[in-house]
Amino acid sequence: MRSTPIGLVMINDERPHVNSLNESENCHVLRRWAEAIHSELSDQGGSTPELVVAPETVKSVQTAHKIGEELRRAGCRSLILCFNVWNFPFLVWPLVHTVGDDLPILSLSNNNGRFPGNVGLLATDGALRQAGVRTHRVIGDADDPATRRAVKAWIRAAQAATLIRTEVYGLYGGHSMGMETGFFHLVPTLKSLGTTAYQIDQLWVVERMKQVDHAEVRTGREWLESLLGDRLRYDGEILTPEHLETQLRLYLAVRELNQENGFAYCGIKGQRELTEYICTPDVAEMLLNDPYDWHGPKEPTVCATEADAYGAITMELLKYISGGLPSLFMDVRLYHPKLDIWDLCNSGQHASWYATRSSDAAANFERVTFHPALPLYFKAGGASVAFDAAPGPLTFARLAIWDGRPYLVIIPGEVVDLPEEQRRELNAQTDPTWPHVHARFHCSYDEIIRIFPCNHLHATPGDQVAALVHVAEMCGVTPLVLGGGTDYRPLWDRVLRVG
Repeated sequence: MRSTPIGLVMINDERPHVNSLNESENCHVLRRWAEAIHSELSDQGGSTPELVVAPETVKSVQTAHKIGEELRRAGCRSLILCFNVWNFPFLVWPLVHTVGDDLPILSLSNNNGRFPGNVGLLATDGALRQAGVRTHRVIGDADDPATRRAVKAWIRAAQAATLIRTEVYGLYGGHSMGMETGFFHLVPTLKSLGTTAYQIDQLWVVERMKQVDHAEVRTGREWLESLLGDRLRYDGEILTPEHLETQLRLYLAVRELNQENGFAYCGIKGQRELTEYICTPDVAEMLLNDPYDWHGPKEPTVCATEADAYGAITMELLKYISGGLPSLFMDVRLYHPKLDIWDLCNSGQHASWYATRSSDAAANFERVTFHPALPLYFKAGGASVAFDAAPGPLTFARLAIWDGRPYLVIIPGEVVDLPEEQRRELNAQTDPTWPHVHARFHCSYDEIIRIFPCNHLHATPGDQVAALVHVAEMCGVTPLVLGGGTDYRPLWDRVLRVG
């Protein structure tokens, strides 16, 4: 997974008779933080962001400029300021302005009684904040697991904020069916997240499908047939080997176009042109989001169904804060009040990885069935992907706009473990040929109804609330964490511009 370099610097006391005595210990503390951070940050592919550690402390304007230039040449896009002793706060300005403005900044201090590192942190970080710089703070020991988790959450957020700023969203076909909450709102998105969109007509995709290698398509079909067996429900009409190959051509064509155009993430409009004349995009969207295909492991490419732009942006942020795991895309479909469970399902773009959360494709596809797509909605035919997401904690999220102001709804939750018969009964109430997430949100039904912005919801494994709050604040987006039941203000009173 791509990453951006992180600068790690300690600011010191300006007085030579003081810093000559503490320099060695401060550099040791800085290296200890670097070791602790590096041990926590491997992504799903095994790589870690580059940590650029300053070779000395900042103890003068001259060293601030020197270290700042070194970090700038190393391409640092975020900055961790370490504190272990009292420092001279004004030195932060020549450092920060040399590295570059508008960087995510974390102020990090040991809770050390021997020296006033916390005092230095609050004085220096306070100087940044009073000038309008958005910063975050963590205080604790490098060996403390909770402190390490807090630093990791911030770094994942900083990676998300600095990576998406340079990315282009591949918008294949425009927002679907007039679904305006899926529109790419250009100006507020550029001003907050920095990412932009480039729209390509779906005709371009269809023409590229004609150029896809036939042997490659056949290999992909045979791979799916071997994994699915009789769970690949060919019916001779809506779902045939030819229909499945068309869906695989769509996958390969979009993958090629993403690479040629430099699209980091994408969305496919689908309805109505593709779904009525070519195929339903479900299989292509699943494979793009999955961490594997018939060639083996690969990095997931976020792809949003119905070209939902704010869905895709949310998923891209979730991918980065999770270290490269697939992101989920769901419809908020049906609430079961007696169980306090939401059935989250849509027409089939869930990454198959969520069937068991395994890196082994075969293990996941044991739980997957390909059904003929519903001709009522998808006249061109093809497969719909069906499975029940495996139980476990998830963090749900959705980026949205209120009156031109972006905000990010964050919902802690989980996929609940239900007996198979009960899952079948619940799925039959909506559509059993689609994928389902039987979710319990750690907030009330009333709060969801009052605050949630649209019909599409997204998720990533584990507890990622802190990282999502950080990335929202870094980008000047209001984070709204649901749960707790204490904030009864309407949405329009809660969405305030950050910064």
